[in-house]
Amino acid sequence: MIPALDEILERVHVVVLPMRIKFRGITEREVALIDGPAGWGEFSAFPEYDAPEAAAWLNSGIEAAFVGIPPPRRDRVAINATVPAVPASAVPDVLARFPGARTAKVKVAEPGQTLADDVARVDAVRALMPAVRVDANAGWSVDDAVTAIGALTANGPLEYVEQPCRTVAELAEVRRRVDTPIAADESIRKAEDPLHVVRAGAADIAVLKVAPLGGVASMLRIAEQIDIPVVVSSALDSAVGIALGVRAAAALPTLSHACGLGTGGFFVEDVVDPADAPTPVDGFLPVRTVVPDPARLAALRAPAPRLDWWLRRVRDCHAVLANR
Repeated sequence: MIPALDEILERVHVVVLPMRIKFRGITEREVALIDGPAGWGEFSAFPEYDAPEAAAWLNSGIEAAFVGIPPPRRDRVAINATVPAVPASAVPDVLARFPGARTAKVKVAEPGQTLADDVARVDAVRALMPAVRVDANAGWSVDDAVTAIGALTANGPLEYVEQPCRTVAELAEVRRRVDTPIAADESIRKAEDPLHVVRAGAADIAVLKVAPLGGVASMLRIAEQIDIPVVVSSALDSAVGIALGVRAAAALPTLSHACGLGTGGFFVEDVVDPADAPTPVDGFLPVRTVVPDPARLAALRAPAPRLDWWLRRVRDCHAVLANR
């Protein structure tokens, strides 16, 4: 049973977090936080997602706020640096925000950029990091992916290539044609059957995100059924969502790869005081509970039209959950 709509609405705080750098095409991140009896939850589905897809994100926020999440098995989680589609010259400044990280995930296949831009960015990262992985966000065709992977590995290996193409069949074809491991993200979190990508032999690694999969418990159930290594990643979450991602990663029985949970450094302001924020130490994030600072919730509060928009969205997504 999900909580009553009115009970959720009276606990919602909507904030706007300014970003240091454009990421995923945005410079501000809107987040709805839920102050529940079990803790703080986050509902931050991207605005373009319709209610059926965004409902899983709301379920994740409800779980954290009203139900609680499983206990951790470890007290810290290794994280990767995340490098947006910046010029190669900006790479050192980006990596400086991830002290101690030994792995970097680099965004590639950005619309409006070239393969040469990607190669330059990856090589700049490779000069400073021992391990590099890339994320294409389904931006290539099969042939383009094969060509790009060849170019991106000309000067060194890649740990893996995340979501080079859109469909599971395309991922499987790329995997057959290259030696670099293939990771699946969208093919898991946007699929009706999250396990199809593994059954199809289309991925070596599963990238799992708490919110799009409906919460920590749901993510852990999927991880239990996937017989390939798991990387837990953020969805450009606030400090609240990052802490939940770390808790999810810490609850996995095994964790052999650095996780993509270090994106908090992309925000100029967050909902917790910097002293209380999840901060990397020697490339690891500690497992901790995060409680937003009331003063920051007030200072970062969304303007009334955006608050109304998010409350309508909660209503729409709640209706989807209630009918499932």
